Amino acid sequence: MDNLHYEKFADGTVKCIEDEIPFEVPESWAWARLQSISTMITDGTHKTPQYSNSGYIFLSSRNVTSGKIDWDNIMYIPESLHQELYSRVAPRIGDILLAKNGTTGAAAIIDEEKIFDIYVSLALIRTVKDINSYFTLYAIRSTYVQAHFFKSLKGIGVPNLHLEHIRHTLIPIPPISEQGRCVSKIEKLIPIIASIQANKENLIETINTTKSKILDLAIRGKLVPQDESDEPASVLLERIQAEKEELIKQGKIKRDKRESVIYRGTDNSYYERFADGSEKCIDEEIPFEIPGSWLFVRLKEIGSIIGGGTPRTSNESYWDGNIYWITPADLSNHSDIYISHGSRSITELGLKDSSATLMPAHTVLYSSRAPIGHIAIAANALATNQGFKSVVPHDTRMSLFVYFCLKERTPSIVLRATGTTFKEISGTAMAETIVPLPPLREQKRICNKIRSLFTLLENMHQIID
Repeated sequence: MDNLHYEKFADGTVKCIEDEIPFEVPESWAWARLQSISTMITDGTHKTPQYSNSGYIFLSSRNVTSGKIDWDNIMYIPESLHQELYSRVAPRIGDILLAKNGTTGAAAIIDEEKIFDIYVSLALIRTVKDINSYFTLYAIRSTYVQAHFFKSLKGIGVPNLHLEHIRHTLIPIPPISEQGRCVSKIEKLIPIIASIQANKENLIETINTTKSKILDLAIRGKLVPQDESDEPASVLLERIQAEKEELIKQGKIKRDKRESVIYRGTDNSYYERFADGSEKCIDEEIPFEIPGSWLFVRLKEIGSIIGGGTPRTSNESYWDGNIYWITPADLSNHSDIYISHGSRSITELGLKDSSATLMPAHTVLYSSRAPIGHIAIAANALATNQGFKSVVPHDTRMSLFVYFCLKERTPSIVLRATGTTFKEISGTAMAETIVPLPPLREQKRICNKIRSLFTLLENMHQIID
């Protein structure tokens, strides 16, 4: 014996199926196609029925979602149609209902004496007498079978699980007495597993809530203690303003006609003084209290807000060059703080002939639509598409603090977004975002503390997973 698995067909032919066997089973077990342990594998009517307000119950895949049959949200069909459908498929206790689309792969066993009919989106599996239908149900719910179903999906739009693939599915079969013991053990473990999963979800939610709280404390000056020897934020801002003046002289940036300074008056209210000498009280815009060595500033006062663009996709000379180009999709599953490149790149000609801008390393990339708030720091020079309002800090040593600050301020930024089809924060609105500015040395301490705490929380998350 070569210890390989073979399949023998009705015409006497034999085929090696070793490449289909997913794992080893005990010697007393066997592998079988689902059709060989079933007396019936079929589906419901392929015709869209005429529903009625009362009559006979009619189930579809939406009634089989989480291991149980939902008898509450049901449709009804008239008796005449029921008689036609029931003569073809008459579900009974012990049959398995399997969703072929919609909630594809979800399965439940009929455990109540009810007369009903099924739609094409449900398959009905009736096992032979010597096969425990509950064991078959749990086998179908296994990750192995679910993965097999997923790979078998066909169709455009709403993929379907075809009957041929259901019938062809391999199921491990133990002796009948062991099937019963397996079912008993599984049913004892299910509530324990559900409890673990619930606790896991609660812990993950707690971790995410803790991260949000850490950022909230950080930008309020409550995460690390203040140090009186730190250069105050006012000096940092003066230096930034001097550097901006130099950039304006060099023609690298334009002077903002609405330049302003936010300060706290003797009455403890916050005011904004503009270049023309006018000022106004902005208490309603101030989000929270900050330490005395900190300042509130508009985002535009500490960095340039840069949009992006997309070269014409029909022009090949614009693409696959040496300039990294980022879209919000590149950040959708990106968990690192820094990013060096996206899935595509553009040429210097593509950059020149579009509204994309080459931004330096340490730019804080911030998606401005679909969705608002994907964020990362550029590890090197790169460009983005028009779905960004990125911040190029005038002092790149602030990049990491700006990154964490914008992560925390995103909900308030979203509230100021406009649009009907989808919300977007404009460059002007982004520039007007009010953010806290701590002393530079304190920024570094804050960011180090955040990263240290986040690392602990992420390690906990990995252990939970």
